[in-house]
Amino acid sequence: MLKIYCVNSKTTKEFQEGTTLLEMLPAFEFDRPYPIVSAKVNNVSQGLKFRVYNSRDVEFLDIRRPSAMHVYSRSLCFLLYKASLDLFPGSKLYMEHPISNGFYCRIKKADGQLFDANDLGRLRMQMREIVELDIPFRRHEARIDDAIEMFAELHQMDKVKLLETSGQVYTDYYTLGDVTDYYYGRLLPSTGYLTLWDVEPYHDGLLLRIPDRHRPDRLAERIEQPKTFESFSEGLSWNIIMGLSNVGDVNHACLNGKARELVQVAEALQEKKIVEIAEEIDRRYHGDNPLRLVLITGPSSSGKTTFCKRISIQLLACGLKPISFSTDDYFVNRLDTPKLPDGSYDFDNFDTVDHAALERDLLALLRGEEIEVPEYNFVTGIREYNGKKLQLKQGSVLLLEGIHALNPQLTMQIPERCKFRIFISTLTSTALDDHNWIPTDDTRLLRRIVRDFNKGAFSARQTINQWPNVCEAEEKWINPYKENADVMFNSAYLLEFAVMRNHAERILASVPHNCPEYTEAHRLLRFLHYFIPVPDSEIPATSMLRQFIGGSSFM
Repeated sequence: MLKIYCVNSKTTKEFQEGTTLLEMLPAFEFDRPYPIVSAKVNNVSQGLKFRVYNSRDVEFLDIRRPSAMHVYSRSLCFLLYKASLDLFPGSKLYMEHPISNGFYCRIKKADGQLFDANDLGRLRMQMREIVELDIPFRRHEARIDDAIEMFAELHQMDKVKLLETSGQVYTDYYTLGDVTDYYYGRLLPSTGYLTLWDVEPYHDGLLLRIPDRHRPDRLAERIEQPKTFESFSEGLSWNIIMGLSNVGDVNHACLNGKARELVQVAEALQEKKIVEIAEEIDRRYHGDNPLRLVLITGPSSSGKTTFCKRISIQLLACGLKPISFSTDDYFVNRLDTPKLPDGSYDFDNFDTVDHAALERDLLALLRGEEIEVPEYNFVTGIREYNGKKLQLKQGSVLLLEGIHALNPQLTMQIPERCKFRIFISTLTSTALDDHNWIPTDDTRLLRRIVRDFNKGAFSARQTINQWPNVCEAEEKWINPYKENADVMFNSAYLLEFAVMRNHAERILASVPHNCPEYTEAHRLLRFLHYFIPVPDSEIPATSMLRQFIGGSSFM
């Protein structure tokens, strides 16, 4: 017999070795407002069919928890894949990227016919039928060579390439009825658990809609994001042209000695975009309604600092004189900072910035007046005036950077014709394979973990612990305004995870196994193992990545 401590009920019960989590669940009594879909076993995410052979701590999860939502979303993808094959034998499903609170997908039929509204209706009905049949998701384990041979016979070369470069001896894969697929995380016990979802037309494909994580009894609200979609598509189109649609392609290119070339091309593409933005600012500056204020924002670890430096250089090359400063210097004194319900400071709140003082100074600058701007002392928590003065003269353009820069309330009195808005995102366009997307937040989380650790600011455990609050604040204060941007700049980097692996692995390994943050550290470590490492020596000092791994010429 083994002992299982249930974190939810704070009770311990005995079970036979080999009992599944699903079989254990009825033995524990605790509040379950929503269905249990997965669990954490000793702080490692597991599916409910996981068999336990030793005494463990177990926490059962519903989809309000991120790791459980991943389990639900992956299972939903497999449901969609099986339904598409049932209806359109030989078709290909491409799970492109998360967007509009769902997942953008494309189905390419074997006969070359376009996927239309009638097909979508049939697909929805087939998915519902599979859910009603409550077909089990079955997990299998195989030697990596056998798995590669099996996927090759199924003509799933995206998975073949990924597994060929995994460096593993064994791997697991899943079956749903007569369909085989690969996922890098656990799935639900059966299709009957997939009670809430929908598929809708979206551009030239479809949107797979998922439950709202905060209110799992309803679908997440669909939000139109045309500029975000365009930015995603731009990166994806380039990847396809280069033959780098997935991580397996990128790994093979690196193993064939092309890492340096890929770095150079990635840097050139980013610089080309920055040049285009600078030239557009220059054009508007000399237009009928002269542009004077450039507002730059993006979520945490999106690369705002390096972007501001690089756009300043390109503006100088256009003959303009950029003057940069940050909304951070207008923080209210720390004692006046808004607080969260738990009493801690809410540094992401809009009222953390003295927006009245900032807008007053912006208006004075735009009138050509010389002003003294503050400098925020992050040690004392006090806004100081140390004699730093600014004035916009002929040929000058003002760059204002900060997380609230695109919030309309920050610059309400400034005419729209004077403003140019830039949103910096990290839209990872390369997927693990056709059915395993890379969460866009993983790019920024790994950047922040590495940067915080290298600067001695926070341990990996502390950064992971803070991350949910960071993302929640971004959803409230930053993301609602990103579609207002005149232009989006994607700071995601083709070989980013390959470079980050060299730094992040040792940092993540420091997270203790007996803390809740280990769940995320373990997931990220498994994820990074899919990437062939690329050394820092290939990354130029002006790269966005240098802001996080060190060695930047701008710092």
